[in-house]
Amino acid sequence: MSDFTLADLEKIVAARAKSGDPGSWTAKLFAAGVEKAAKKLGEEAVETVIAAVAKDDKGLVSESADLLYHLLVVLALAKVPLAEVMAELERRTAQSGVAEKAARRPE
Repeated sequence: MSDFTLADLEKIVAARAKSGDPGSWTAKLFAAGVEKAAKKLGEEAVETVIAAVAKDDKGLVSESADLLYHLLVVLALAKVPLAEVMAELERRTAQSGVAEKAARRPE
């Protein structure tokens, strides 16, 4: 098992975003803005679903990695720290999924 975390990836994304390196995909996404990065996130989400439905485990791993990476890029562009997302997940796990979903419904 790897000790690599999403927090590690968040730091790498931040560093590469600032690098301005023309060979960096991250720098290119940051230069293109949130619309381009969000579009890529959506594409990766669809590809992840396709791999899962096809029972393509290798593809699912690869596409999931792409999905998580692009999610962190979008979060960084939106200036939403990963810690906020993790805190929300932690808050949600304090109750059952059914109760949590019910609490989010508009009245």
